[in-house]
Amino acid sequence: MPIHLIWGDDYEAANREMEEIIQTVIDPVWKSFNHSQIDGNDPKQVIRALEEVQSAPLGGGGRIVLVRQSPFCNGCSIELANKLEKVIVLIPDNTHLILNNSNKPDKRLKTTKLIQKAIQSNSLSKEKSFILPMPWDINGQRSLVKNILHRLNLTMNQKTIDLTIESIGNDSSLINTELQKLTLLAEAINKKHNTNEPQEISEEIVKKLIQNHSTNALEIANFLLKEDKIIALNKIQSLLKNGEPALRLISTLTGQARGWLWVHLLDSQGHKDVKEIAKLAGIANPKRIFVIRKQIQGKSLEALLELMKKLLKIEASIKSGTNPINSFKDNLLTESKFLTDN
Repeated sequence: MPIHLIWGDDYEAANREMEEIIQTVIDPVWKSFNHSQIDGNDPKQVIRALEEVQSAPLGGGGRIVLVRQSPFCNGCSIELANKLEKVIVLIPDNTHLILNNSNKPDKRLKTTKLIQKAIQSNSLSKEKSFILPMPWDINGQRSLVKNILHRLNLTMNQKTIDLTIESIGNDSSLINTELQKLTLLAEAINKKHNTNEPQEISEEIVKKLIQNHSTNALEIANFLLKEDKIIALNKIQSLLKNGEPALRLISTLTGQARGWLWVHLLDSQGHKDVKEIAKLAGIANPKRIFVIRKQIQGKSLEALLELMKKLLKIEASIKSGTNPINSFKDNLLTESKFLTDN
């Protein structure tokens, strides 16, 4: 009864881990019969998962039942816990149950203890966590970039890693996407030199292929800060029409707004050391603090909070399936106390 407990807010890494399990366990020819994906927010589907996981695979390979937003280790009902306790011993050896949730398992729950005990008793089972570093955790963000670089057979020096963090932040998915682009360049260089050694990516390349890519988004953020919403929306629409991924754009805007908010808050609390502020705010280059201070001069904390609120609403709207440009328009044009300090 192999069970995989996968949790954490690094969705990119968690999804990659689950995909590797699927590719290892399932015979592609039989995937349509042996792969079930269940929405853990739907009680009826969760019950169905417990029924399906008792079935042996059809044809070759194994079977996988994947429960996303799994409730078993986070707020599990007594009824569901009792069903799991009966089912868990009936899972065939070649059927894998994957339980995925962004939240850390609650070790106080009976179901969590049951699942972790089952994992410990089966060599094919495992528990893995994938946690994104907090915005102020520079070393954690550096480790995140280094791990992705290692997986992609790339290398960077410390200064270039910090530039990558400054340009992208701690968005694992975006870092992975941007660094994958760099692998194409690295492969071309390796082919030219007939080598498979990890290719070092220079600061100049990152500036050209990553940092400059975010320049337009940062320009839009500055227009939003100045309350030039129409100009910002026109530039947003232009970027989206030219193929800019909406979630990547909103990620850059949110990261910039978060930096403004942190610096304003820390300044208001009396912090003076720019290195300390940069560390607490998750800004890799302390010199940026001087730029940010100049940008937010005269802006109130409430105004910056309002901007962050709007951007988070836009992100949620896009993720729920709303047309991106409509999400930006509906939220940015909503009348409220915005960015002027009265």
